[in-house]
Amino acid sequence: MPLSAPGLPGLPPELTGPVAVELAKPVRTIPHPTALPGGCLYEPKWDGYRLVVVRTGSSTRVWSKQGRDLTDRFPDVVAAAVAQIPAGSVVDGEVVVWNGSRLDFGLLQQRMVTAPGRIPALVAAHPASYVAFDLLASGGTDLRAEKLGRRRATLEDLAARWAPPLQLSPATTDPVEARTWFDDYRPAGIEGLVAKGVGTRYAPGRREWLKVKSWETTEVLAGGVIGPIGAPSQLVAGRYRDGELVVVGRTSPLDPRQSAELAAALSPASGPHPWPERIGTGRFGGGRLSVALTRVDPTVVVEVSADAALQAGVFRHPLRFVRVRPDLRPADLAPLP
Repeated sequence: MPLSAPGLPGLPPELTGPVAVELAKPVRTIPHPTALPGGCLYEPKWDGYRLVVVRTGSSTRVWSKQGRDLTDRFPDVVAAAVAQIPAGSVVDGEVVVWNGSRLDFGLLQQRMVTAPGRIPALVAAHPASYVAFDLLASGGTDLRAEKLGRRRATLEDLAARWAPPLQLSPATTDPVEARTWFDDYRPAGIEGLVAKGVGTRYAPGRREWLKVKSWETTEVLAGGVIGPIGAPSQLVAGRYRDGELVVVGRTSPLDPRQSAELAAALSPASGPHPWPERIGTGRFGGGRLSVALTRVDPTVVVEVSADAALQAGVFRHPLRFVRVRPDLRPADLAPLP
């Protein structure tokens, strides 16, 4: 099936792909309604991949934030764009995969590492959804110089005719409604909120949006630390899955008080320990670089603060140390699924 048809509106060269996207900078609290020019428009922060849909007069392609052509990874999104988005359009949004009632980043990531010949099976088993939140071009006209309020209104008109897997991201200027989303959507894997200025133009490559993540506390086991046991610099957290202690994340650097509190509770590993002597510095303990891991008896329960970004029970982003929980035992922690 052709991805588009000839003789339809074209696009300015800088919007034919790859497309530079506007970014967000982190803040600790939900921005005040007047924090950005024109007032704040609040949207859920989706746990997926940023994806720009580019519909020219001769092709339909989707591009990552890093400028990678992902058309072959998301043929379901491309097919929906061909059917429902007119040529001459550029849509900014997020691609996600639902697993029941929760977003599943692991299923989404499978699209990136699977051989091309197996993509159709993934599409059939776990179809993707595309959540649009901005419109950069319409009818071949560059809209990036228009204010967000107008771009959003034009996007809403376009999305009124959509059907899944295309959908319009919810948005509100009501801070009370935004707070409700922030508190209630976390179980679905929504990471928090993004606030955008209603009166702002689209600024490629600039961090003029604001993002705030939803955090909540949970318990983990102290399986090891980076640095000496008497002065740890980071906690390496573990949980049990099928009787095996697995690494589920690590904390951001500990301050002196946190380090002393944790050190006072730890004991060196007294017997066989399932973790290696070194651990990677990358996500999930991987990566080419590694550091020495001081293994400890996995008997100390620690309360940590975590965002909603999970993959198979593993935290994708650094944890925040809260406190040691001497009132809890390892058996009090539910095993990982």
